[in-house]
Order: sequence, then structure tokens, then C-alpha cells
Amino acid sequence: MANRNQIPTNNSALIAMIADEDTVVGFLLAGVGNVDLRRKTNYLIVDSKTTAKQVEDAFKEFTTREDIAVILISQYVANMIRFLVDSYSKPVPAILEIPSKDHPYDPAHDSILSRVKYLFSAESVASGKR
Repeated sequence: MANRNQIPTNNSALIAMIADEDTVVGFLLAGVGNVDLRRKTNYLIVDSKTTAKQVEDAFKEFTTREDIAVILISQYVANMIRFLVDSYSKPVPAILEIPSKDHPYDPAHDSILSRVKYLFSAESVASGKR
């Protein structure tokens, strides 16, 4: 059973990560990591030497890859490229902001949560409910 090969299907998709080393390593240990034939990974480890341009390039690459369904990005990293995260509107890959060990989650900066609040406030105004 341990030697069973997995059969790739068109329905399989990856989770991409843009986060600090501890967060990425935790998800890699859980089996999220992938390296394809061109040696492209589905994660970017962000540290003090990582530039906003590198984060931006990784975000753009992950959002255009067809094999990625979800991008997990640490909220403090998302703040480095907030203009890109807020302007991204496609449903797939879904962008989820997560906390990191050294930077707590702040719901005021979460782009998805702010969109949900806007939708519910717009629906309540349109329906006359308050």
C-alpha cells in the first residue's frame, strides 16, 4: 500500500503559500508542498531579506497558474502588497489571509472579510432590513 502511485487528474489542484518560514514549514510537513518538473514550487518563504517585489512576483505567478486553487498568505505579507490583494477579484485561486506566529491576525485588514461586510451591508440596505 505504501508503494501505490497517485494518478494525477485534471481535478486535482494545489494550495500555494506565501508566508514566514515557520508557517510554510508547518504546511509542508502537512503535505501541502509541491515541486514540478520545471523545479517550480508552490510556496514562497518570506523573511527580512525578501523584497516586496519578490512577494509581488510570487503572488502574480500563483494567481496565474492553473494548478493552484487556494493561496494562503500571511496577513503581514499581504500588507506588503495590499494593492494587489485588494484588487484581485477572481474566485479561483481563492486568496485567504492567515495569521503568523509573530504577527497576529487583524480582521480590519482582511480583504475578504471587508468584501463580505460590504456585501451584507449592501444587501440589507437593498432589502430594507436593518
